[in-house]
Amino acid sequence: MNELLLILSMIFIYGAALLAYRFFGKAGLYCVSAVSTILANIEVVILIEAFGMEQTLGNVLFAVTFLITDILSECEGKREANKAVLTGIFSSVFFLVLSQSWLLYAPAAGDTMAPSIRAVFSNTPRMILASLTVYAISQFFDVWLYHKWWDFTDKRFGDHRRFLWLRNNGSTLVSQIVNTLLFTLFAFWGTYDAGTLTSIFLSSYVIFIVTSLVDTPFVYLARRISDRRRAGPEAA
Repeated sequence: MNELLLILSMIFIYGAALLAYRFFGKAGLYCVSAVSTILANIEVVILIEAFGMEQTLGNVLFAVTFLITDILSECEGKREANKAVLTGIFSSVFFLVLSQSWLLYAPAAGDTMAPSIRAVFSNTPRMILASLTVYAISQFFDVWLYHKWWDFTDKRFGDHRRFLWLRNNGSTLVSQIVNTLLFTLFAFWGTYDAGTLTSIFLSSYVIFIVTSLVDTPFVYLARRISDRRRAGPEAA
């Protein structure tokens, strides 16, 4: 059941990002990036078993932020991709401050939810601070590397549109190593033993390999959406 849920989640989340770009343009991608960053920081505290590996939830939500920056890099430019990263950072800081303020309130005598809220969000600061640091490093690196690959293929083959699959996967697969390693160490060091940490790192990166390869068709579809949007005003 866990495996099926992960597959359906990936299809839903990637499809939602594509629909957001189709109907709302880059603003839609900024919204999905902000929401995904916040929700991933909550999901990541849940440890599950799927495909024979222990892993945390949140991997697909983190992965979609790389899809978003790749779509923006390809269709809107490097500046807009970096703006999506800054949107994610702002959202994480906003959520961190607000969620921790909830714990300062004294619950009413009839309240039944405060213990559950505290159980979840008392662990959130470390997760968000870890993910915030790692997110900023890996995402800015991903955008930089995407355009480095683009410059290389453009100069080597003289075609600005070819090899989208190479810059998409070449940037994401490398930056995901940085993302997975740093986040596993920052978020879980001292919480789990070395064997579990290794399992979390390997399983997370295996998932990121799959999600990186699966997101390539979505980048091609996003570029087609962008081409049609630009062709509309020109035709008119």
